[in-house]
This record gives sequence, structure tokens and C-alpha cells, in this order.
Amino acid sequence: MKFGMFDLTGMPLLSAWQVASLRIFSAGLVLLPFAYRAQKKVPGGLRWYIFLSGVLGSFVPAYLFCIAETRIDSALAGTLNSLTPIFSMLVAIFMYGAKLPITKIFGILVGFAGCIILFISKRQEPVAQIGFALFVVLATVFYGLNVNMVQHRLKEVGSLNIAALAFGYLTLPSAIVLWATGYFNLPLLTQEYVAATSAAATLGMVGTAVASVIFYKLVKLSGVIFSSLVTYGIPFIALAWGFYYGESISAAQIVALMVILGGVYLANIELKEWKWLPRRQPSKKN
Repeated sequence: MKFGMFDLTGMPLLSAWQVASLRIFSAGLVLLPFAYRAQKKVPGGLRWYIFLSGVLGSFVPAYLFCIAETRIDSALAGTLNSLTPIFSMLVAIFMYGAKLPITKIFGILVGFAGCIILFISKRQEPVAQIGFALFVVLATVFYGLNVNMVQHRLKEVGSLNIAALAFGYLTLPSAIVLWATGYFNLPLLTQEYVAATSAAATLGMVGTAVASVIFYKLVKLSGVIFSSLVTYGIPFIALAWGFYYGESISAAQIVALMVILGGVYLANIELKEWKWLPRRQPSKKN
């Protein structure tokens, strides 16, 4: 996203709307050959949920992340992305009636405490700039909604079919946004814009299209909470890119990341216990 929106000197290239649209459009083009076959296999009643999954899990978050990263660091965005498992669990609890053990409550509180530490560590920056971090938080809420919906509504649909149809439906809207934002009027053949477009397209083809197929498969195999734990690794990759991009990363930000990940672990620790410990059978009365 950063390479699409800015060059190495920090000069703006593509807008946040254009980078996000290129990301979704590229993902749609890669999966378009599979969309026709998927259209025949998926019942009509489930196509609405697939479209909604694309909107919640990719389309809206793509714009939220790009808009946020016009004003905040990649490292901060990646750290906040680790809240995804917590919001996945909250959606499972309040929308789908999942049970709430005490360890999950404690894990949620610890995770939000880490988020507060993260915002406090940025107190010297303008309030308006820190407010852009809320776009990332909102994106993780959408991720939580999407992963639960896929688990409950699309469990019987193949992961490739879900991704192909979802991004196939979103190809036209993303192309319209590109046209409306003046992307096709830019000097696209110059070196800077070729590099920016390539970065956004690569993100769409690999980081969105291929990754979405794998993620949909993981949701159905492992469940809502466990599949969302892939966000464990995202903050560390984001921190590495932050170092490469010359972003300032404080010790407080590292501490906040550890606290958030600790909260996610606590919120899911009972899931592991349920997997390995046999359930106690009720005693029979004579």
C-alpha cells in the first residue's frame, strides 16, 4: 500500500482510493477465469452471502486500510490488525450466541488494554492523525463479521468458488472507482506510476486473491477464532516493513503489540484445551 501511494522519498503517487481499487480489481482479474464455473456450482440463495463476504472481508477494509496509511505508519496499522481475533470472537458471542468463558473476557480486556497503550504511545502526534488509526480498527470489525458469516453461511461452498465469485462481483465497482478518481488520466507509462501500479496489483493478486482462497479454506477447516489467529504474524511483518520504510517505532509500540497478542492468546486458550482434553462424562445414577 505504501509503495503504491508514495515513492521512496515520500512524494505522493496514487491516491488511497486508487490503490485499494487496483488491489480489488487485480484480485478480480486473477480469479475471473474461475468465476464462471463457480457461478454454476453455487446455489443462487448463497450468492448474496458471497457478495457480502467480499464487501466485508476485502472491499471495504481495502479502502479503510489505504485511507488510514495516508496518515499513520504501516507498523501501527499492522499492530492494530492483531485485534481481528478479538472482534471475531465478539461477533461470535453477540451475533451467533457463542459461550463466553472467563478467560475470553479477560483476554478481550487485555487486548483492548494493549490498544489503549498503543494510542497513548502516540499522544504527541496530532489527534486528527491518530484518529486515522480508527479506520484500521473498523476494518478489523469487518473482518470479524466476515469470518463468522463464512463459517455459518458458506461452510459448504468451496473456498475457491467463494473467492472467485466475491472478487468477480467486485471487479466492476473497483473499476468504476478507478475511473471516477481519474486513475486513467494519470501518466501511467512513467517509471514512478508503473512501479506504483505494479505494487498495488501485486498486493491484489498475491496478498488478496491467493491469500483469500487460503483463508476461506482455513475458516472452514479450523473455525472462526483459530483461523483469525493468522493475524498473529501480520504485525511482525508490518514492523519489518516499517523499519525498511524508515518509520519510527517506539518501545511502547512493541509493548502494546505484545499486550494485544497476549490478550488474543488468553482469549483463545480454552479453544486449545477443548481440543486436547476429553470431555468429562456425566456420572450414571443407580
